[in-house]
This record gives sequence, C-alpha cells and structure tokens, in this order.
Amino acid sequence: MTKILTIGLHPSAIDYTDHPGLDEATLTARIEQGEAALRAAGLDTTACLVPADPDTAEQTVRDHLTDGPFGVAMIGAGVRMAPEHTLLFERLVNLLITTSPGIRLCFNTTPETTLDAIHRLL
Repeated sequence: MTKILTIGLHPSAIDYTDHPGLDEATLTARIEQGEAALRAAGLDTTACLVPADPDTAEQTVRDHLTDGPFGVAMIGAGVRMAPEHTLLFERLVNLLITTSPGIRLCFNTTPETTLDAIHRLL
C-alpha cells in the first residue's frame, strides 16, 4: 500500500482576517474530519501540519519523512494558494522531490477535497 504524507498549514498559522466565517476551531474541525475520511477509506496516511515559517516548516516535514518512504504527498491549499506562502510552497516541493525521488504530488482545495486529490493518483 502506498504511504501518503498530507501537508498543510497548522490552523494556528493562518491569518483569518481574509477568511470571514472561518476561525481556528472551525478549520481544525474540518481538518480532523478530512483525516477521518482518509482513515475510513483505509489509506495509510501521515498528517503533517506546518507553521508558516519556511525554515521551521521544512524541518517539520523532514522529521515526518522519517516515517516513510512515502509514495504520495498531498500539499494543502493553505500552503500553495496564498501568495504570502509562495516561498514556503517552493521549499516544501523542492524538499519532497530531493529527499523522496519518485514521490508523486497532489493538491487539495479544501480539507474536504483531500480524499479526492489523493484518489486522483492512486
């Protein structure tokens, strides 16, 4: 079975002023529901929530990679869609392809689309 690493911004790392109706507790619950859906689907996943700081985030992912090898990494929308996280996204993509040759990447648009994103690759 393919091991999957899911990477997303930790809910405490997000500035919610640009997201009306969303707060840390709500996002945390949505992420937990998404992780439950992955487990219910029988997938072998490891969740990795990272801070917004690229150096710390890179180390957090490195630490999680020791649980591999991973065949797939899913990078969440919070990391890749916000312009202020472009450097973070670049660093994580380059880390994954450097440390895990052959890893396949997929991307969600919300916590609720994580399972769909992973199924596109499996």
